[in-house]
Amino acid sequence: MGQQSSHGSFVISLENRKAMKASFSEIIRSETPVLVDFYADWCGPCKMLSPILKEVKDALGDRLKVIKIDVDQHQALAGRYQVRGVPTMVLFKKGKVLWRQSGVLPRDALLKAIKPLL
Repeated sequence: MGQQSSHGSFVISLENRKAMKASFSEIIRSETPVLVDFYADWCGPCKMLSPILKEVKDALGDRLKVIKIDVDQHQALAGRYQVRGVPTMVLFKKGKVLWRQSGVLPRDALLKAIKPLL
């Protein structure tokens, strides 16, 4: 409950804050790398990044999970990962941060950055 999925396994959004904390920790400890997009609804660049993330997810399939975290709804979580601006992408594997980037990257640059880490 409180967990919704859209676009298949593309976007996971968690609304209940208590469930969010537990579920987020479980998700980022996955063997499969997880790319977290910290975003805000009011952020123009975040809206530009969304279709790029969809293309990256489509290109990498089951090798990558992509989740979106609204920083306005989950300020404590954004603070824990020192998200100072949006969009900020953080790649996790087994709970460890492998890579992070603030701002929008073109599809090919994003693939080039994260593919070697998968």
